[in-house]
Amino acid sequence: MVSQPFQTPIAYLRGVGTSRGEVLQKDLGIFNFEDLLRHFPYKYIDRTKFYKIREIDTELPHVQVIARLISKELIGEKQTRRLVAQVQDDTGVMELVWFQGIKWVEKNLIPGKAYIIFGKPGMFNGKPQMSHPEMEQYSPDALKKKGNLTLQPVYSSTEKLKQFSLDTKGIQKLTAILMDQHLKDIHENLPLYLLQQLSLMGRAEAYKNIHFPENAMVLHEAERRLKFEELFLIQLKLLKNKLLRTEKFKGNVFGNVGECFNEFYHHKLPFPLTNAQKRVLKEIRQDTQRGIQMNRLLQGDVGSGKTVVALMSMLLAIDNGFQTCMMAPTEILANQHFISIKSLLGDDFLQVGILTGSTPKKQRRILHEQLASGALKILIGTHALIEDAVQFANLGFVVIDEQHRFGVEQRAKLWRKNTLPPHVLVMTATPIPRTLAMTLYGDLDVSVIDELPAGRKPIETKHAYENQRLPVFGLMRREIALGRQVYIVYPLIQESEKLDLKNLEDGADTISREFPLPEYRISIVHGKMSAADKDFEMQRFVKGETQIMVATTVIEVGVNVPNASVMIIENAERFGLSQLHQLRGRVGRGAEHSYCILMSSHKLSREGRIRLDTMVRTNNGFEISEIDLELRGPGNIEGTQQSGVLDLKLANLATDQALLLQARQVVEDIFANDPQLAKPEHQILQLAFQAKNAGLSWDKIS
Repeated sequence: MVSQPFQTPIAYLRGVGTSRGEVLQKDLGIFNFEDLLRHFPYKYIDRTKFYKIREIDTELPHVQVIARLISKELIGEKQTRRLVAQVQDDTGVMELVWFQGIKWVEKNLIPGKAYIIFGKPGMFNGKPQMSHPEMEQYSPDALKKKGNLTLQPVYSSTEKLKQFSLDTKGIQKLTAILMDQHLKDIHENLPLYLLQQLSLMGRAEAYKNIHFPENAMVLHEAERRLKFEELFLIQLKLLKNKLLRTEKFKGNVFGNVGECFNEFYHHKLPFPLTNAQKRVLKEIRQDTQRGIQMNRLLQGDVGSGKTVVALMSMLLAIDNGFQTCMMAPTEILANQHFISIKSLLGDDFLQVGILTGSTPKKQRRILHEQLASGALKILIGTHALIEDAVQFANLGFVVIDEQHRFGVEQRAKLWRKNTLPPHVLVMTATPIPRTLAMTLYGDLDVSVIDELPAGRKPIETKHAYENQRLPVFGLMRREIALGRQVYIVYPLIQESEKLDLKNLEDGADTISREFPLPEYRISIVHGKMSAADKDFEMQRFVKGETQIMVATTVIEVGVNVPNASVMIIENAERFGLSQLHQLRGRVGRGAEHSYCILMSSHKLSREGRIRLDTMVRTNNGFEISEIDLELRGPGNIEGTQQSGVLDLKLANLATDQALLLQARQVVEDIFANDPQLAKPEHQILQLAFQAKNAGLSWDKIS
């Protein structure tokens, strides 16, 4: 809640103007005063320490020296022209050199004067040297000013901005002007009792000290206050919306456990449920009896049996006279759910329909009629399910798989397909870290399946280098001789698409030579193939007609082949951790011993090594997701960029977990005592909540 002056276009700030305003917008996304206020420094430089010239170490990132200018000279012709100056203190001489902005610098350098010089030290011809240093004429006042601002903020800038003198120093000047004019307009947005209870700095003071900290301790307090505010307002929005939804939307009551559920549970379930699956079913059962719309997130590792829980929940809805649907982000995944649900139910039990972008018109018409009449009880599909033509007679339960690939608007469209919105169960393909779940899905109740079905053997994961291919080929031959199948996966990213496809083709050639016809048959699948060709090759592998599948990551959430026992991941260092874990989950689906081989070059970055070591060490997806978050940061975890929830400027979900848990607890306590935020001390939060949701309908914020 920043007051009106902060919505002023940035061009109107003293010292900006039209052309600087345009480049600030284009390069840094700074459109108004508030954007500049929230363009935080990314680091701070300690300007309290002064070095003698003799003490300068070229390993240091920057040094600060007080020295007297003894000479300056222009050297070279037009193209190679440079300004060289010599400065001296009581311990030695240092050379300063400029290649750009020479005219202006030369005019302002006065031999005989003392300067405060700051920059990155180097060596040239055995003497200390500094290129393009910051220079300020020495005076007791200048020194005092340096002492007052012990930590100098450093702001991100660009080459284009530097042409407009908007390097870190230029941005610092603009921020100082803004603070000078409008610090008084930064209003508090947290209740006074909360500031006292949590020992939080006031808001205006925090903004002042994050840009111009007096010392490291004050900077830490300013960061803590502003991070807490970010996390607190997100939780306030999520939990307030959850309350609004509970008040506004009643839910269908599933009072009966009837014939469909019981028949499946007692006669069709191919294996006993784990305790975790039973616990989650109980939570869903309780939700659907309360007369409130259920919104639950189901987290489980690869192969933990989420689909069976989703199916049994759908059967519960059918027993109570409702229709159900399951929405998946891709056709491959929708088809897979369709196949696995049909095989679980058997042919004579319940009709299951599938609707995707490639469903023929004639088939669509039949499906539409069956849905409208209520005859079709289970429909599986892609976002084709949300088209206006798809009308249910009585939709009561919706399962959304891999939900973070769907926009919020798409979800809301499904909810509008019934007078009372259906109960919603959201499933993620691999676990997401606790803090991320709390932020992305903070308005949902969370269920966790944290054990694998009995008989599942852990997958043995090994890391191998390029020169260890022969033993890998040996493993493949042994497994194929036992009747098993093998995946070989290559990375494919747009930036290096041509090279990646060539690698796949070269790899496929090598495999064809090592595993020749007629004894071995190979399927090749990559993103450049037509959907029909891809599907044809996949089906050959599923049916066991080919023993080796060479593919790009299209199989990440693709086919289910219980007979596949080896997963070889080429250039494994180029994959993210959760991607590696998902790929590994393609094997180990039968009762046989399975292997995952991570192939890489010897040249590994520190992070690449951590990823591969983590995969070898653990099969636990929850642990892997936490390490992935630490390595990549929340903005890069799949789906979080488009969530809109994570517009975090300061807080980091990997390192600020304790602060997030505190913010969540505080918001829960507030709503427990004052659900309407009606108390006088909470009026400030009501305003903050409205500001955070400005212009958003309920559909957009839920």
